[in-house]
Amino acid sequence: MKPLILLAIGIACGGCAKSGRTPIVVYSPHGKEMLASFAGAYEEIHPEAAVEWLDMGSQDVYDRVRTEKENPQADIWWGGPMTSFSRAEREGLLERYVPAWDSVSVPAYRSPGKFWYGTFLTPEVIMYNSNRITQAQAPKDWDDLLDPAWRGKIVIRSPLASGTMRIIFSSIIMRELQRGGTPGSAFGWLRKLDANTKTYAADPTQLYIAIAREEGLVTLWDLPDVMLQVEAHHYPFAYVLPASGTPLITDGIALVRGTKHPDEAKQFYEFVTSRASMTRQAREFFRIPARSDIPRSDLPPWMQALEIRPLPVDFDTLAAREKDWMKTWDEKVRGRGSEPWPG
Repeated sequence: MKPLILLAIGIACGGCAKSGRTPIVVYSPHGKEMLASFAGAYEEIHPEAAVEWLDMGSQDVYDRVRTEKENPQADIWWGGPMTSFSRAEREGLLERYVPAWDSVSVPAYRSPGKFWYGTFLTPEVIMYNSNRITQAQAPKDWDDLLDPAWRGKIVIRSPLASGTMRIIFSSIIMRELQRGGTPGSAFGWLRKLDANTKTYAADPTQLYIAIAREEGLVTLWDLPDVMLQVEAHHYPFAYVLPASGTPLITDGIALVRGTKHPDEAKQFYEFVTSRASMTRQAREFFRIPARSDIPRSDLPPWMQALEIRPLPVDFDTLAAREKDWMKTWDEKVRGRGSEPWPG
């Protein structure tokens, strides 16, 4: 863990202890807007608590929870793809907890052992700068991104720290293999994308700024965050749901094993995953609820009209192979787009 962040948590929690408030430490990729809003709302009804959150990439959350296994610093892991949660469950990083709404959870969107539960369904999209690209001009499918016309116009969030990008890249690899291709052809596809990629952004904020400032015009990202950036920052972003299908990610939540405040962590878990909270998250933060008991009429109109074609993805296989695939990408694809894949 980064020393400055450790120090920040220590100071914050020390203050909580002096004031008599119980700290609840949350690791999450959900962004400062949503985290600050729900931390504040929780503290209003639980003045005895102090919610301390750290906003980071979902892969960074997993790495940090794993690093801290012997001395957990977080109480709640809120947000990230099910592949990361499944891996964490296998490694003994999560505490089993069955929420009050278990009966309305969808089995496909939770851990079979009930160590994590799906909160949102997150489709991946092609995002573009709508000031420079019209809907008619925008790429309509993943393969369109390989067109030389997009060379130097694509900016991508570095997948090594991003669960979203790791799943997009891994899903494309699986798609190529399902088409009858070889690992070589799958990574060859990614090399062609690399050839068109101007740069890899270190974090989501840099990605948004690059597209907004027209340093790049196109990227691959998740739909809720595209919508949120348009609403919160009035960025000129629009999106396309790829015609051949999109990876549909189940976004999860879990208690961290060894949490120092288990009762308080469970209360916060129930609060942010309640029907009322998830309806609010849909309306204000563009999250598509995974619970089965939220009426379609309670969702915002754009969400009611959304038609998603899921890309067939074996997420168990993806979870097992993603780490090796990303290692290959980092060593043999990144920055080597001008080179054909050997063989």
